[in-house]
Amino acid sequence: MFENKTLLITGGTGSFGNAVMKRFLDTNIKEIRIFSRDEKKQDDMRQKYKNNKLKFYLGDVRDLGSVKNAMHGVDYIFHAAALKQVPSCEFFPLEAVKTNVIGTENVLTGAIESGVKKVICLSTDKAAYPINAMGISKAMMEKVFVAKSRTVDHDSTLICGTRYGNVMASRGSVIPLFIEQIKNGQPLTVTDPNMTRFLMSLEEAVELVIFAFYNAQAGDIMVQKSPASTIGDLAQAIKELFNVNNEIKIIGTRHGEKRYETLLTKEEYVASEDYGDFYRVPADKRDLNYDKYFIEGDQKLSSQEEYNSDNTLRLTIEQIKDKLLALDYVQDELRSWNQ
Repeated sequence: MFENKTLLITGGTGSFGNAVMKRFLDTNIKEIRIFSRDEKKQDDMRQKYKNNKLKFYLGDVRDLGSVKNAMHGVDYIFHAAALKQVPSCEFFPLEAVKTNVIGTENVLTGAIESGVKKVICLSTDKAAYPINAMGISKAMMEKVFVAKSRTVDHDSTLICGTRYGNVMASRGSVIPLFIEQIKNGQPLTVTDPNMTRFLMSLEEAVELVIFAFYNAQAGDIMVQKSPASTIGDLAQAIKELFNVNNEIKIIGTRHGEKRYETLLTKEEYVASEDYGDFYRVPADKRDLNYDKYFIEGDQKLSSQEEYNSDNTLRLTIEQIKDKLLALDYVQDELRSWNQ
């Protein structure tokens, strides 16, 4: 499906954008366009890969003109551009709205006008039952792409999305922070040791997007089943891998943090389809003429649990260590530490 096609990745200089780019660079894809506002990271990628398939477009999803400028001749889009830091979005919520909500609207508008065949929007577990500005803005992003999918001709532009949990060792995540604290001989700062988070690798996040690319229908949200761990166990696993005795210091939850994250709400769980390793949440296809529909109470909804990081598979410390050792970043840090 990607043979001789042009792929655009918004937020392409971020952790996910880099992972998707590397996944496709050695295939028979025609061109990969990296769209972002960070010229330094673009130049770093240009110098590192020196590959003619890679094309770089400087711009911001907040600016429709710069978005449309990057979309001529594009077949597919992975929309990863976002503000993702929970505390910073709490202090600057309108900035999250501009990038995560309006930016998504701009990407979809440009894609439809440019005849892009398929757009996959990346969301987060924080969009389910959101309590913080980042999660609320991503929940609105989901509403935007689902609504847009209803009004566009699916044969011309198919719009869908994915939702996933914490990506291990991605920029701004807690694993690099713990490792940096170990290297500096500092205590490992844990917000709440009993707080749980889904754990998935960048490669698993990319596979979710590719699965959605092949299987999602218009307006779908695709979710990958993921194991979870407590933050306390994660810190302990990293300590054991590096064979150190750094103190674990409990500092309390940060602005906007939840005790556990949800990948599927109770309402979505009832409507979802189980694909083995994935869930498909179809869009609600009803229109606004509600009198056409007769809805009885659904016993399933009242008895169904949501799918969250507290009721999913809980990893042991040894299993967490195995998952960490599968990350190139952790392997590189361990080699450097042991030299």
